[in-house]
Amino acid sequence: MWFRRDLRLSDNPAVAAAARHAGRGGEVVALFCDDARLRRPSGPSRLAFLSGCLAALDESIGGHLVVRAGRPEQVVPRLAREVGAGAVFVAEDFGPYGRERDHRVEQTLARHEVELARVGSPYAVPPGEIVTKGGDPYRVFTPFSRAWRAHGWPAPAPASRNVTWARGVDGDGVPPAPGVAAALPEPGEAAAKRAARRFRDTRLDGYDSARDRPDLDATSRLSPYLKWGCLHPRQLLAELGRSKAHDTFRTELCWREFYADVLWHRPDTVRRAFRPEMRAMRVDGGRQADEAFRAWAAGRTGYPVVDAGMRQLAAEGWMHNRVRMIVASFLVKDLHLDWSRGARWFMRHLVDGDLASNHHGWQWVAGTGTDAAPYFRIFNPVGQGERFDPRGDYVRRWVPELRGVPGAAVHRPWDLDDPPAAYPPPMVDHAVEREEALRRYAAVTG
Repeated sequence: MWFRRDLRLSDNPAVAAAARHAGRGGEVVALFCDDARLRRPSGPSRLAFLSGCLAALDESIGGHLVVRAGRPEQVVPRLAREVGAGAVFVAEDFGPYGRERDHRVEQTLARHEVELARVGSPYAVPPGEIVTKGGDPYRVFTPFSRAWRAHGWPAPAPASRNVTWARGVDGDGVPPAPGVAAALPEPGEAAAKRAARRFRDTRLDGYDSARDRPDLDATSRLSPYLKWGCLHPRQLLAELGRSKAHDTFRTELCWREFYADVLWHRPDTVRRAFRPEMRAMRVDGGRQADEAFRAWAAGRTGYPVVDAGMRQLAAEGWMHNRVRMIVASFLVKDLHLDWSRGARWFMRHLVDGDLASNHHGWQWVAGTGTDAAPYFRIFNPVGQGERFDPRGDYVRRWVPELRGVPGAAVHRPWDLDDPPAAYPPPMVDHAVEREEALRRYAAVTG
């Protein structure tokens, strides 16, 4: 059983299939391949969380997880030969690199007459299964969401109780967690289940009205567990009823599935705009652009809600979703920098960094991706702060220079008679940069 993004034992069809294949008296070797290609773009927060999830998985199977570092097309076949495996079971990977990697592993295994058995996936509905009546992929979320609901998904499967995990197979050990300053969530399957229960019992019923408020603890915070498969979305969907709040959360889970489907059909969109005409959009570069990016990344733009979001990212390896949209819009449409630059920064620092959701979320904000979000939807950072952080509590939590500013005035510290000296003035005029963004858009769209 080659674990990847499914670091759990409950509702894991690949584990159940491996146990059935082993049969009575047979053993299953639990493997995790420490792949440098996946390690390189991951920042310390995600690697530290992964290390904790692997340690929790290892403990749950009696300390028999085999971790080996190296290229999967070498590590996996070598271990299969070493233990005399008849098959290697995995949950199917639909990402660009994962598909390519699995093809290489499959070819190598086949030369030794060992099957790579793909069973299950990280999604309620695997990418590629939902298409239009004409057989084309969906480009817009709402019709995809309707088709996704109509398609449905199986109920969660119980944990396999009849797995005999192989002992005594040498490995390199769970990779040590890098030192991180960020306060990360508790890792592992058991922690994921506790977090899901807390959300269900205390925040789910108000999710529809409160999820956009970064000043409130109103979101699920389950994205890191979904990223590494400590939870499967089926397990969350099975708990949902028909209320508006429950349906809103169901829709948020669907966004994750939609973006995975988009990436499966268009793997090129990791690096370039989904909409061809937007690839000609002029973006800034050079020394001044680099300085602007550094100010944005450090949370020193002079726009309080933007700075609060970037500082939350540094402190927690996570950022509230509404604020992710605000800071992304600011980078692309106020500073006129390439969306992919911000997307890479997020992937480097997010504990829940998911390629499909992250990059296509950025493209949605940038107006370069799928869906009907027009480019002229430009988030006003002041108005967004006043609307979604009405008392200013979110900003004051993450921007200590502004803790003495009362109420919503915190979103406009430069309008105070005595503005905080330690806080920078706005680095750009939003109204001016909005018009510049629209001019650049008109130049490529006519």
